[in-house]
Amino acid sequence: MPLVLYGHPLASFCHKVLIALYENGTPFEDRLVDLSDEGSRAELFRYWPVGKMPILRDEARDSTIPETSIIIEYLDRHYPGEAHLLPLDADRALQVRLWDRFFDLYIQTPMQKIVADKMRAADAKDPQGESEARATLAMAYDMIERQLANSLWITGDSFTMADCAAAPALFYSETLVPFGAERPKLSAYYERLVHRPSFARVLKEALPYFKYYPYKHQLPEAIRKAMPAE
Repeated sequence: MPLVLYGHPLASFCHKVLIALYENGTPFEDRLVDLSDEGSRAELFRYWPVGKMPILRDEARDSTIPETSIIIEYLDRHYPGEAHLLPLDADRALQVRLWDRFFDLYIQTPMQKIVADKMRAADAKDPQGESEARATLAMAYDMIERQLANSLWITGDSFTMADCAAAPALFYSETLVPFGAERPKLSAYYERLVHRPSFARVLKEALPYFKYYPYKHQLPEAIRKAMPAE
């Protein structure tokens, strides 16, 4: 199989690329990276010394593609399917790229800051940084609520790369800073995302790994009930 995705089922950025692959039914090998295993870790670092997941390896083109947005655009160009995740119209494509970056920078980044702080030793925690991250999430939620005033998906009526970015980002961030009753459009959008077949599949595959999420007790009730017993 020419396409190999190196990632982990718990990682939100890996979810983003998996959604894109599942949207178009693109054949690929899903290779789990275990950073605690020397061989698995070495394979990842051999292709991408930065060591971040996911990366896509295209054996047919002898190419290694890092960074989630670049991976999705690469798939859209070289392995297109029925779902065009990046519009052909240049202005619409810019909007998709904008909101893709928005979710990565203003939802994913503060969300990961809060989760990372939870895992730190007591004398290494950063309460001010966590407070700022929570404030950033609240600000971003308000912007998303306004953006969804007349849209089914984040940039219009079509599901795009920006929605691939939104789904895992919001799934985890909601466990840390709930959307609140004052953001009904965001809440409805979130429900559309989690019921999207591509993302529902990603979540189902992640069920055995959610036990490692530091805020697992704040996951949605349906997810908690579906998780394998420990």
